[in-house]
Amino acid sequence: MSRHLHKPPMLSNVNCSQTPLLVVSGPSGVGKGTLLQKVFAESGFPLQMSVSATTRSPRPGEIDGKHYHFLSAGDFENRRLAGEFLECFEVFGTGTWYGTLRQTVAEGLAAGCWVVLEIDVNGAKKVKEQFPDAVTFFIEPKNIDVLKARLQGRGTETEEAMRRRLATALEELKHAGEFDYRIINEDIDTAVQEFTAILKNLRTVSQGVSEAGETA
Repeated sequence: MSRHLHKPPMLSNVNCSQTPLLVVSGPSGVGKGTLLQKVFAESGFPLQMSVSATTRSPRPGEIDGKHYHFLSAGDFENRRLAGEFLECFEVFGTGTWYGTLRQTVAEGLAAGCWVVLEIDVNGAKKVKEQFPDAVTFFIEPKNIDVLKARLQGRGTETEEAMRRRLATALEELKHAGEFDYRIINEDIDTAVQEFTAILKNLRTVSQGVSEAGETA
């Protein structure tokens, strides 16, 4: 299934000091999704989750444009070559691609939303290179044993998949210090409080920049 998307506004025309772009990364199984769900529900900020594009088929209950933009392999490749993605990647050489469309991000920021990207470490680096004002978060486990236990608790991973995910996690953890903020997701409520406190600080800084611009 493919989805036609019109030409996006340019990200360079968006003032990120007033409409922050938030990039959230961390190892698979660390609880990023659960953390963000609670932050969205409890923080009171104008957050908008960026809807990623993918070449995989929709799973039962998934809606095109809400959960993902489901694109054909050909459409995805054409968009990738045209530079329409902020970042994109192929999963473990499977031929399945995921990516963040510039249009989705630009439209959210232009509407005054704080757009949130939940992407991997490599994707976060690519976004930061293109959009230096983006604010990056790294969500990490207390230790690798905790992460392994979480992955095993899912009951959906083969031994080979588990080894791949843990190897990827160890590599990603090496880059945690490159992010603006690091949050250890040991207790979900504490992690939500830490994340929300950072958002409040960003809002204070953003308001200060806006007021300074008005009086200049």
